[in-house]
Amino acid sequence: MGSLARTRLVAGGAALVTMGAGLGIRVVGSGGGDVVKYGGDALYTVLVYALVVLVAPRVRAPVAGGVALGVGWAVELFQLTAIPGELAARSVVARLVLGSTFNAPDLLWYAVGALGAGLGHAGVARWRRVAARPRGAPRGVAGGRSRAAWSYRRTATAVRPSSSSARCPAAAVTRSATSSAGWSVIWTAR
Repeated sequence: MGSLARTRLVAGGAALVTMGAGLGIRVVGSGGGDVVKYGGDALYTVLVYALVVLVAPRVRAPVAGGVALGVGWAVELFQLTAIPGELAARSVVARLVLGSTFNAPDLLWYAVGALGAGLGHAGVARWRRVAARPRGAPRGVAGGRSRAAWSYRRTATAVRPSSSSARCPAAAVTRSATSSAGWSVIWTAR
């Protein structure tokens, strides 16, 4: 399974779990209260965040957080009109998606949800970059979506480009550098 498919699968799963959690806190806290209301606001933003990542799996955490926060705030500000209240009276789905009345503290809780989702997303992305780094390689030279193909060899051995450089066009540029830890780093720009 490719990286994009895996990201979409995780984002879809996160969206389903978030919807379940949001509906669950509504059922458990049916008496109302601040935890149910504001927890639902934060989970609403987390759901939108997960949907953004599902649609655009290469999106960075700050961009996805900004989009999710913008959607949450737009929906909340839309509640200043009479339209969401009228739709909520006719449909349970419209009530869950659009709400019914404006409440200023909701704006803060949308930001809390976007921040939480963004921190989780950035943490997973960092963990994946670190896990992709070859064992013993110096920090900052491998992992993530780099535009260069990296090859690591101890300086005592012959240093040559990695096998992925053979797939590069003939006009590719090859460079090398040696770190203070004794690693030779070769990269071929694509």
